[in-house]
Amino acid sequence: MGYLSLYYPPAFTSSLFNPIRIMSKRIYNIIFHTHTISGIIISAALYVIFFTGSIAFLRDEINAWERNQPIEEEYFNKIDFDGALNSLKEESNLYGRDLTFSHRYFERRVGASMTASKDTTIVDEKESGQRGNFFYMDMNSFETKDYNSNYSLGEFFYRLHFFAQLNFFGTSGYILAGLVAFFFLFAVITGVVVHWRKIVSSFYVFRPGAKWKAIWTDAHVALGMIGLPYQFMFALTGCYLIIGYSVMLPPVQNFLYNGNQQELQKEMKLEDVATYEFTGNKLEKIPSVNKLIEKAETDWTDFTISQLNIYNYGDENMHLKLTGSPGYDKNFLSDAYRTYRVSDGTLIASKNLEENSSYAKGAINLIKRLHFGDFGGYGMKLIYLTLGFITCFVILSGVYIWLVARDKKSVSKSKRTFNAWLVTIYTAICLSLYPVTAITFSALKLFGDSYGDARKAFMYQIFFWCWLLFSLIFIIKRNNYFTNKACLWLGAVFGFLVPVSNGIMTGNWPWVSWQNGYDQILVVDLFWILLSITALSVALKLKAKTSKRLRGKPRSI
Repeated sequence: MGYLSLYYPPAFTSSLFNPIRIMSKRIYNIIFHTHTISGIIISAALYVIFFTGSIAFLRDEINAWERNQPIEEEYFNKIDFDGALNSLKEESNLYGRDLTFSHRYFERRVGASMTASKDTTIVDEKESGQRGNFFYMDMNSFETKDYNSNYSLGEFFYRLHFFAQLNFFGTSGYILAGLVAFFFLFAVITGVVVHWRKIVSSFYVFRPGAKWKAIWTDAHVALGMIGLPYQFMFALTGCYLIIGYSVMLPPVQNFLYNGNQQELQKEMKLEDVATYEFTGNKLEKIPSVNKLIEKAETDWTDFTISQLNIYNYGDENMHLKLTGSPGYDKNFLSDAYRTYRVSDGTLIASKNLEENSSYAKGAINLIKRLHFGDFGGYGMKLIYLTLGFITCFVILSGVYIWLVARDKKSVSKSKRTFNAWLVTIYTAICLSLYPVTAITFSALKLFGDSYGDARKAFMYQIFFWCWLLFSLIFIIKRNNYFTNKACLWLGAVFGFLVPVSNGIMTGNWPWVSWQNGYDQILVVDLFWILLSITALSVALKLKAKTSKRLRGKPRSI
């Protein structure tokens, strides 16, 4: 206690603030071991989640870079929706349908959906396109694509960070990611309890010339302390979004509300659900949707549209609803909407930003904003990216602490060999992600267009086969120092090739993107240049230390 008083005031070391003091040694040991075991079990999966999730913060920028389609601010407000609807009418009979255009992601291709027509007199589905449909629409060329043909690098990394590619049996990938998030939350809380007594003093300690266990412990505690609020926030919001929102909500909808999504949203007050009766009487002339949007913008100057809903297209009771906000950087919890009767342009319903949203909707919006980090521009994305990569290091350093702590003569040789193999596999799987990601970026930019609608399959083959190949090589090599250095060198080299491949294929070299104001494309190129410089600097300074115990001979760790 006297030692602690040198660092903390008496109140800080009291029973109220010191969890170690109010628990028995047995309970402390249980928490310590469960923290260690839970961290080891989820370490590789958690590393993948944080690495790919950090890349996914640049999802919109990656898509613009991949497609060479940068867009300007408030793009959705400037779309020619009349042209888009006229283009859709050439392929489908829109009469009686409900249509939705949603701009959740900041890119030129907008998510769009249409329901089946409410006009029961239309029976020829093939000619009229009566079936409902979801697709993406390029709002400059009005070209439509289905999900697979629209698949992108940004979408790939976004979905990989919650293991959507593993949904072989329903939501099996989501469940795995949810369990990892839950155990990560548990590891964060127990880690605070375990390190509480020295958590501040250890933050200022770094001993680069000490033994490996001391080096990894210093780095683990210091960087873990820096990223602690970030890690706790992500563990908590990840648990909710994956387990609560993606896994639990669909069964609740199916069993309690007979699959009626609108009824569930109405009950939870997640959305202001309104229904507009279909009359079966066609409008003689459909008014301009663009003019209604211009009217809303005139009345609401700071209104940034994120979604457009059209009900009963072409019917006398056709309605149009605009949903949006001033932007997530100005309003965290609430959104606003305006609904017009299209036949005469009358405003029949509205919600201002000053009006409070329901508790459930406000809470969900807050969780999403904190998790996606899309409320503070590129400054916030940079912070999230940095903390994400720091968390990756904290995960690996925790694994190395576990390995070195068990590299003792008192531990049997078979156990030490197993521990070494386990960490070798973890290191190979985790660190090889970096060069594989850089290779995938360059390969897709150079050769992706030649695969057309099969680019998703090409992306999967490049990424997963390269990941498997690199992992096997590093596992067979069984030298963690070699794995670290090789991945840093390969990642740096292939990372520098990313902006080079973009310049070769599009002519948008970094200086050209800067001159033309292509911020999204420039951000991706700069990201890879800075990341490669950092990796190269670390690789040049990385030196091996050896342990003589593993398998009776020196083994770099």
